[in-house]
Amino acid sequence: MSYPGYPSAPGGYPPAQGGYPPAPGGYPPAPGGYPPAPGGYPSAPGGNPWGPNPVNPTLPIGLDAFSNMSGHAQLSGMIGSMSNTLGPHISVPPNFGPGGFGAPPNQQPAQYGMGGQPGAPSYNQGYPGANPGYPAASGPTQGYPSGPTQGYPSGPTSGYPSGPTPGYGASPSQGYPSNPITPSVAPVKPVKRGTVSDAAGFDALRDAEVLRKAMKGFGTNEQAIIDVVAHRSNKQRQQIVLSFKTAYGKDLIKELKSELSGNFEKAVLALLKSSTIYDATELKEAIKGAGTDEQCLIEILTSRSNAEIHAINSAYKTEFKKTLEQDIKSDTSGHFERLLVSLIQGNRDESQHVDITLVKKDVQDLYNAGEGRMGTDESRFNAILCARNRSHLKAVFEEYRLVCKYDIEKTISREMSGNLERGMLAVVKCLRNTPAFFAERLCKSMKGLGTDDKTLIRIMASRCEVDMLDIRAEFKKMYGQSLYSFITDDTSGDYRKLLLQLCGSND
Repeated sequence: MSYPGYPSAPGGYPPAQGGYPPAPGGYPPAPGGYPPAPGGYPSAPGGNPWGPNPVNPTLPIGLDAFSNMSGHAQLSGMIGSMSNTLGPHISVPPNFGPGGFGAPPNQQPAQYGMGGQPGAPSYNQGYPGANPGYPAASGPTQGYPSGPTQGYPSGPTSGYPSGPTPGYGASPSQGYPSNPITPSVAPVKPVKRGTVSDAAGFDALRDAEVLRKAMKGFGTNEQAIIDVVAHRSNKQRQQIVLSFKTAYGKDLIKELKSELSGNFEKAVLALLKSSTIYDATELKEAIKGAGTDEQCLIEILTSRSNAEIHAINSAYKTEFKKTLEQDIKSDTSGHFERLLVSLIQGNRDESQHVDITLVKKDVQDLYNAGEGRMGTDESRFNAILCARNRSHLKAVFEEYRLVCKYDIEKTISREMSGNLERGMLAVVKCLRNTPAFFAERLCKSMKGLGTDDKTLIRIMASRCEVDMLDIRAEFKKMYGQSLYSFITDDTSGDYRKLLLQLCGSND
């Protein structure tokens, strides 16, 4: 680099006007500098990092020359000369203590230029700047940029990704539905995709009066009942039930039961129960009596959240004086019983975290528990499918397909049978795509001879506020016909009208 007044020359810096001209045999005093002491500077104890004096090797060079100078006669002259030089820039003279050269007033180390003579002050009239001496650089030194060196970007080098290197485990594998490694986060509240929501301008007492008039006198106004129950959320319907009893001293559900009949009655009463009580009641109906409705048990327990399952367990015990687990154990057995007991614990991981290492391990464990051995280790399937979070299991299912060349459902069908097979398949299908799972259930309830009205009512009543829009879309995609048209063809009367209102519209 170069500075004004100090032109560059090959081999070094020649003396510039106003600088320190070289003199044979040593360093002559510069204007405003320190006069040389006769005989040179006294040697300082110890070694000298500056090297030997080229004129007199017995004399040191550098700061060591100032050590123990307090006894020399020339000290006062040097201080006076230094004061003349630094006076305009400092309020007090530098501190020369017994230990030698003191720190400058700003507590920064003394500065020395290239080739400057030892002992010379760090302030040099020959260097331009706001103050005499070495200026503090206000910008980059010429030729030395303060930012990134020209040609070297400050960001990632071209051709080198800033994220994980493609092909490594931290990068998503092709076909994964989500990032394989994500931070553990709190459960995400599902977005409501229902056809029924809170009614605007809701008045529970007014709706209670409408229902009372619909049942009063000879006959029943079923359309008035449909207009209320199909267009109020479950929370609002509970307020109507309470307002009816408060205003008229009667139980609305009992009154409707005496006025209505058939599947229309069942659908209306299903809508007037709280979601939790309705699920608990359906589970009890599935267990009691001769035989067990395993499909109902599987449907409810595989599709509800942890919080919903805990609420169902509490309501079940309150309503029926026994725990749901006790009733399940008394009515089922074997690995199917263990599957249901695992599900009713409501202890599934509900985070979004996916660890690709654990995904690969689970895939290997599932293969070893089924296809990779004689017989089947059902407990291993149970442990993975009932505990892992939805995002993780989707990654497991995809990785299993890539590794084994077929879906996990095929393995389950080959390795299991009966209720256990149906239960495991329901878990997988519900975790893969819940709306598609319910679309399939709805189609089966109406397909063929007769209608499984219990299943049809349960799904329409329980999903109309949750994901009915998505169920309709999946139904149309899977079967090429709208859910609305299926219901129209398979039901009739007021029962059909109510179900169509819950369905929403024709796709």
